[in-house]
Amino acid sequence: MLRKLMIALALLVPLASWAAPAKLPVVASFSILGDLVAEVGGDKVEVVTLVGPDQDAHVFQPAPRDAQAIIKARVVFLNGLGFEGWMPRLIKAAGFKGMQVVASTGIKPRQMAEEAGDVHEHDHGNIDPHAWQDPVNVQRYVANIAVALAKADPANAAYYQQHAAAYTQQLVALEGWARQQVATIAAGKRKVITSHDAFGYCAARFGITFLAPQGMNTDAEASARDVALLVQQIRREQVKAVFVENITNPKLLQQLAREAKISVGGELYSDALSKAGGPAASYLAMYRYNISTLVAGMKQN
Repeated sequence: MLRKLMIALALLVPLASWAAPAKLPVVASFSILGDLVAEVGGDKVEVVTLVGPDQDAHVFQPAPRDAQAIIKARVVFLNGLGFEGWMPRLIKAAGFKGMQVVASTGIKPRQMAEEAGDVHEHDHGNIDPHAWQDPVNVQRYVANIAVALAKADPANAAYYQQHAAAYTQQLVALEGWARQQVATIAAGKRKVITSHDAFGYCAARFGITFLAPQGMNTDAEASARDVALLVQQIRREQVKAVFVENITNPKLLQQLAREAKISVGGELYSDALSKAGGPAASYLAMYRYNISTLVAGMKQN
């Protein structure tokens, strides 16, 4: 009899009450930031990333589906520092009235050095927006994300703070590991050629000199003069660590390598993660892969 009564009562309870609580809908501007939001949010959030793996946020063109994602979101996370020049227009077009969170808030921005004749065409001008290339900065990203999620979803505030604290411990360990790896290279040999200037924060943290083609960004073509100047610099600096980036066209560095008679050492991940199953499908994996690749290249200098 008791069993029959319990079954009858259960049938009276609306099905909705048995459903799992709805996840907090959020949008992240690009894949690296999306991964950080997912790490802090865990199974309490549903993250939609606008600029996906292996895609270049500098030249991103929003589509109607991106506006729809923003309309449905409670929180929109962006890097800031001028990285997403298209985002204000997209948010305005979507009529978004929810919470906007600049994940880099509180980080001291790096000024990008301007060489003679250098022309920066990015929306960020001479501000370097790639602050995530320093894992110490990413600790600030994580703290800002946790505060924002707790504000948008107070019932799960403790959950977000716990996830943020656990992930921050991993970031501290990552920075220590990277420092040990770079320390195996003599200071005078810590020189690298990359496709565009995206690693300045990493350079400052670990004492690496990154050289990139003058006057270049990911949406520009190198002039013959640009190529000739960098070939001279490669020879002068005796740099053999040359890397392409997953978001850029490799033809420029392949040309440089031919003319300077050196080989391209592999691929780095600067502004985007790799696709799932790749070597850089998360921020932690990306950073470990980049540092390991850089160290192997610098050993050839």
